[in-house]
Amino acid sequence: MEVPPPAAILGRMQILILGAGVTGLCAAYALARDGHAVSIVERNPEAARESSFANGGQLSYSYVAPLAGPGVIPKIPGWLLKSDSPMRFRPRLDPAQWRWGLKFLAACTPAMADLTTRRLLRLSALSRRLVHGLVEEEGLDFAYSRTGKLVVLSDQASFDAARALMGYQATLGCTQEALDAAEVLRLEPALARIAPRLVGGIHTPDEEAGDCRAFCLGLSRILTRRYGVTFHWGTPVRELVAQGGRLRAAMVPAGAMEADAFVLAAGAAAAGLLRPLGVSLPLYPLKGYSLTVPIARDDAAPRISVTDAARKTVYARLGDRMRVAGMADLVGHDTSIWPDRLDLLVREARAAFPDCSDWSRIGPWTGLRPATPTGAPILGACPGLANLMLNVGQGALGFTLAMASGQVVADALAGRPAPIEMDGFQPADHGL
Repeated sequence: MEVPPPAAILGRMQILILGAGVTGLCAAYALARDGHAVSIVERNPEAARESSFANGGQLSYSYVAPLAGPGVIPKIPGWLLKSDSPMRFRPRLDPAQWRWGLKFLAACTPAMADLTTRRLLRLSALSRRLVHGLVEEEGLDFAYSRTGKLVVLSDQASFDAARALMGYQATLGCTQEALDAAEVLRLEPALARIAPRLVGGIHTPDEEAGDCRAFCLGLSRILTRRYGVTFHWGTPVRELVAQGGRLRAAMVPAGAMEADAFVLAAGAAAAGLLRPLGVSLPLYPLKGYSLTVPIARDDAAPRISVTDAARKTVYARLGDRMRVAGMADLVGHDTSIWPDRLDLLVREARAAFPDCSDWSRIGPWTGLRPATPTGAPILGACPGLANLMLNVGQGALGFTLAMASGQVVADALAGRPAPIEMDGFQPADHGL
């Protein structure tokens, strides 16, 4: 009897994805459509229980500038000392935090920030096309809207810098316009309460919003029913086992889970999984907060997505609810809700849109965004482990970049040319 060749030689592989957040699910979608036998292992009982659960809700393809920028370093004393800063840094006896922090500071140059922004715009433009295709083909229901986005600015220097970026974004197909304060209010009357501090805004009419958790839950059902993807819920990965320059298995409580290829999409937990194998991922969690409130008065809630640049707070209408998100705290892997940080977010939201809700039913949440120092994700084969694909480091842009990141991974495993220029995203670009 003739022995059949391994599945990988025929082009169809057994692929195990670690993580059922938005990045893992989008990778599964791209790989399953390529005809691979895909399984996902997830430590939670369903999809999107961690960073994808209640993020800002914005699919922000045109606004991807990294946190690391030339204006960051002068603000660090305030982050350390001010209790109401939109960012908080608490030094810890954690070598990983200090290594990440030093690399982050090295990336805070005008040249590096500009280069990373341009790279991320390429990736986000790809994601936009893929999201549109997914919505059209699969009919996914996730409070999806294409009503645009308005970034409001409260000082002239920030407004001038935002207008300067519009020219480059136009070369990538972004349609934007700069508005003065009066035009901002005509476009979005619900911003009337913060009118005294408005200088202007940048309006991008084709930006989008949606409920990331609903997206993930719907996509997980589609993956199961239409593409035969197998999910292993409530299954934590305890260890990765390597042999002969390849990843052999993911060890779970029931034993070894083997595959031809693996995709690491485990968010903030990814670095800990690879560390015992001698791979040091430059990832650190940025803790973010959100709250979700029911909309009580339709005219008092923003119709389009709003980003308040001065307060580093985002607002997105998700059907009959409003999502408010903000903060970026470097405090380790602590996922507890700190009352003072939640109170700050509530105060900002109530000051901006006091009548949109009665504010008695606030759904609070916090999550860890897995970030690289530069802000660019790590996409590609892990050095020394040829069959392990990295799909990590999207930071606060996980929802926005997930579809493109998954496609990049699928193309790499298929041996196809990358769909975009990959400089800045490959593991070697991150020192691996």
